[in-house]
Amino acid sequence: MSKEKWAIGIDLGGTKIEIALVNDKGKIKDRQRFPTDSNKGYKTVIEHTAKAIKEICQQNKNIQPKAIGIGVAGQITKDTGIIKFSPNLNWHNVKLQEILAKQTGLPVSICNDVKAAAIGEWLYGAGKGSNDMVCIFVGTGIGGSIISNGKLLDGFNNTAGEIGHITIDINGPKCHCGNKGCFEALAGGWAIQRDVEAAVKKNKTSGKILLQLAEGKIKNINAKTIAEGLKLKDTLSKQLTENFTNVLIAGSVSIVNAFGPQRIVFGGGIIEGFPGLLSAIEKGIQKNALKAASNSLKVVTAKLHNDSGVVGAAAYALRSHKKK
Repeated sequence: MSKEKWAIGIDLGGTKIEIALVNDKGKIKDRQRFPTDSNKGYKTVIEHTAKAIKEICQQNKNIQPKAIGIGVAGQITKDTGIIKFSPNLNWHNVKLQEILAKQTGLPVSICNDVKAAAIGEWLYGAGKGSNDMVCIFVGTGIGGSIISNGKLLDGFNNTAGEIGHITIDINGPKCHCGNKGCFEALAGGWAIQRDVEAAVKKNKTSGKILLQLAEGKIKNINAKTIAEGLKLKDTLSKQLTENFTNVLIAGSVSIVNAFGPQRIVFGGGIIEGFPGLLSAIEKGIQKNALKAASNSLKVVTAKLHNDSGVVGAAAYALRSHKKK
């Protein structure tokens, strides 16, 4: 029987950092969570992270982690682990891998945060047992990752899987990336909030219930407010939900036709916040996707929830370390 292996998994977000000691079965032994404080600069963030790693190692002296894995939103150079650009952190060309390895004495591997979450779900969560899988996380934006033939699809420039920026409508609203009609510009959390604000401003009578739920403040209305409005059978909430559901169906159909996955794993706050959403997407895929691509397809929800990032990052580190 092989001895279990351990790694440090890190979910480096714009507002918080989560660090966990994870074994090669995806089990978490210990963790820390603290504010990112990115306004203090990348050196401070990395120092705080290194300190937390050392504290976890001190508290678990009987465990020797083999590597550190980090999931971070942004564009990352695969081999060197340089953060070319991270919008959540406002980092440009930060040598995160090199600096953290020097401060901790452990090998460091870095990947996109959604890729980390997808690896976690693939190996230990809803995607376990599938060699061809697509993860779609619908939160503030829409992130994705693709497992093809048992391998994470990186692409030539390590940018494969940017599902949120496939074009759904060439005449659609402008996305944060600069293009028009991107998937997340039509169905991400920020896009839903934009649309509900516009709808309520246009007709405050139809938006009466949503305004009441938001204590009269339009800026407080968001996807969560719509979910609450649905429970009250609010007509505008129902209309808005149908709108972004149709977009999620359209995007998912394109992904199924393009990649032919065995399984699609959906996660993120929007999916979890609307109980009937997954069923509607699955029905839409079965109705509109190519039959050859959708006949045996399974559409499931993510199982690891908030742990997918740290668990996947640790798994990514162990797999990367093994190759070296």
